[in-house]
Amino acid sequence: MTAHAYEYGVAADGFRSALAQHAAGVVIVTARPEGVPVGLTATSFSSVSLDPPLVSFYVDRSSTTWPWLRLADHFAVNVLGGDQHDLATRFARRGVDRFAGPTRWHEGPHDTPLLDDVAAHLVCRPHTTVDIGDHTLVVGLVVECATGVKRPLLYHRGRYGRFLPH
Repeated sequence: MTAHAYEYGVAADGFRSALAQHAAGVVIVTARPEGVPVGLTATSFSSVSLDPPLVSFYVDRSSTTWPWLRLADHFAVNVLGGDQHDLATRFARRGVDRFAGPTRWHEGPHDTPLLDDVAAHLVCRPHTTVDIGDHTLVVGLVVECATGVKRPLLYHRGRYGRFLPH
C-alpha cells in the first residue's frame, strides 16, 4: 500500500475492487505514426458527443505505447467482438510485436491499422488530450466508422466475457 492510499478517503485496493464490478467494453486503439503500427488495449472507451461525433478513452501515462500513439494524425478504435479476448490480451502485453501473426489487420483510411473481424471501427482525428491523475484522457473526432455483426467483448472482475441479451 502506498503512503497516500487513504489520502482521498478510499484505499486503492478497495477502489480497484469496486471498479471491477463494472463491466466494460474492450477496444484496441491503433495508429501508424511515422509508418510504424502501434496499438493498445483499453476498457475506458466511451462516447462523448453526437454533434460533433466525439469518443474518448484513457491511457496510463506510464504506457510505452502512448508516446508513439500521440504522434499520429489519426487513430482507429477497434471495438472487439466477444471471441477476440486473445487479441485484447496480446495488445495489453509489453515486449511483443502486437501486429505480427496471429494478429490479422489491414490498412484503413488515413493510414490507420484496422484489425480484422471486429465489431466496429471508428477512425478518429485527435481532438483533445488532458492529463488527469495518472492517466491521459484522449478525445477523438470520429471521421469514419463501420460496424460488423459481432456482439462485443466485455471485461469484468479481471476477466473477459461475452454479452448475452436477456
